[in-house]
Amino acid sequence: MMQRFARYLPVLDWGRTYSREALSNDLIAAVIVTIMLIPQSLAYALLAGLPPEAGIYASIVPIILYAIFGTSRALAVGPVAVVSLMTAVAVGQVAEQGTMGYAAAALTLALLSGAILALMGVFRLGFLANFLSHPVIAGFITASGVLIAASQLKHILGVDAEGHTLVEIVLSLGRHLGDIDPATLAIGVAATAFLFWVRKGLKPLLRKLGLSPRLADVATKAGPVAAVAVTTLAVWGLGLADRGLAIVGEVPQSLPPLTMPALTTDLLGALFVPALLISIIGFVESISVAQTLAAKKRQRIDPNQELIGLGAANLGAAFTGGYPVTGGFARSVVNFDAGAETPAAGAYTAIGLAIAAVALTPLVYYLPRATLAATIIVAVLSLVDFSILKKTWAYSKADFFAVSATILLTLGLGVEVGVSAGVLLSIALHLYKTSRPHVAEVGLVPGTQHFRNIHRHRVETDERLLTLRVDESLYFVNARFLEEMILNRVAGNEALRHIVLMCSAVNEIDYSALERLEGINRRLGELGIGFHLSEVKGPVMDRLKTTHFLDELNGQVFLSQYDAWRCLATNPAVRNAAE
Repeated sequence: MMQRFARYLPVLDWGRTYSREALSNDLIAAVIVTIMLIPQSLAYALLAGLPPEAGIYASIVPIILYAIFGTSRALAVGPVAVVSLMTAVAVGQVAEQGTMGYAAAALTLALLSGAILALMGVFRLGFLANFLSHPVIAGFITASGVLIAASQLKHILGVDAEGHTLVEIVLSLGRHLGDIDPATLAIGVAATAFLFWVRKGLKPLLRKLGLSPRLADVATKAGPVAAVAVTTLAVWGLGLADRGLAIVGEVPQSLPPLTMPALTTDLLGALFVPALLISIIGFVESISVAQTLAAKKRQRIDPNQELIGLGAANLGAAFTGGYPVTGGFARSVVNFDAGAETPAAGAYTAIGLAIAAVALTPLVYYLPRATLAATIIVAVLSLVDFSILKKTWAYSKADFFAVSATILLTLGLGVEVGVSAGVLLSIALHLYKTSRPHVAEVGLVPGTQHFRNIHRHRVETDERLLTLRVDESLYFVNARFLEEMILNRVAGNEALRHIVLMCSAVNEIDYSALERLEGINRRLGELGIGFHLSEVKGPVMDRLKTTHFLDELNGQVFLSQYDAWRCLATNPAVRNAAE
């Protein structure tokens, strides 16, 4: 009974063996991650178009719920850049930023996302994430990183600029170049330069000065906090807020409130598709990070339980003043590197953020928005990877086209169009690749029982016998391709008497493919050519036995290709691959 509950409540699994050493490691990791998340959460909330406290609220209860229901021991859940941008785009279409309706719509978006993820987990639909190819996701995240960085330039420059696409943002910034605020620009550029230096140069410097690796790492992760503290003191001391410099302002000094999402039919309908896209992208990003980190410690991640964990986290955000969340790459890596042993590290991080929400929020009143924009820019530019274009061009032109189209559509038409195109392109790419499966004509390697491609190896063939190895499952997309290939091969070949379909790589034959095979069998029978199968896998054979296909087959089913060769080959001759 306990094992059954542990399947849906992983906390019961790792909680039974929780030790004092794990507690120590989790607490250290929580301190480091909390330091990192305070400025980051504020910044991502502003990116989503919400009050800064929404970022902290979205990082408290969701983390605790994920610790209970999630299976990753290092994943850190909360607001992330891409989901924050998608939230701003989706909610901005149904409500005006800064209004109560906007905040309520963000809660509804989190509710829908949580419900979608949880239902997918209950019905064990985690495999759907496989339909998004990695190159397409990499292209979307790269384009989103560029969009996010561009959208934050207005805060660095101190101007009012709008736009959801790269062209709109650039044109809007160009129109406002004359309105640049020197003080804002100075703080924004200085903070950005400092944060870039912290990321690359601070840790090596501290190590040279004799600091231990752990302390140097903590100091590096605290870099954004230092930028926040220094720029906040500068704004306060120089009275820059009175001169018009944009600051965070008053942040409620409280724990996450109980909130109720808006549940009107019109709003639910308008936000359903954006919630679905956010759920898919969030899950793919989260599961990728979780599996990567788990592999380093030989741990196991259950994708379906991860859906439930992320769903619970989003539902928690919906009722505690947050907005859609997922597992973040940067914070999860920091959590892992800091030594987190269990999901309890996330719960301790939530406690730290709760303390910050109650005690530290007055300290960020004079925090310049330019500093938060710098934090976002430095964080998201690490996601930008245009090398995926070079890699896919060299390896697969089809993947290159899909990546390029995703990047261009995201930059040119916006995030929702980009992610929708990414999903469709991933599916289209899969269908395209499997619609023309690799089919090799094979022959017997002399002195063995192995069969290889006649164009790659020196093999024995027989002009009366044609053996084709299909390297793909047969289904409605590629069945006609196979039929046409066989009939074209037969045309004009008067010596041919037998065709063997070698099925060692065929894992599935759907009904459409079965009908094509029946048609091939009839046509070959009319031509006096035997149609045979070899090396058919057990599950495939079980399905075929439920039909009349095997009874009507104009040939035999051989256990191995070598058996077919011994039975059917009458005049073999050696064929060189070079021929």
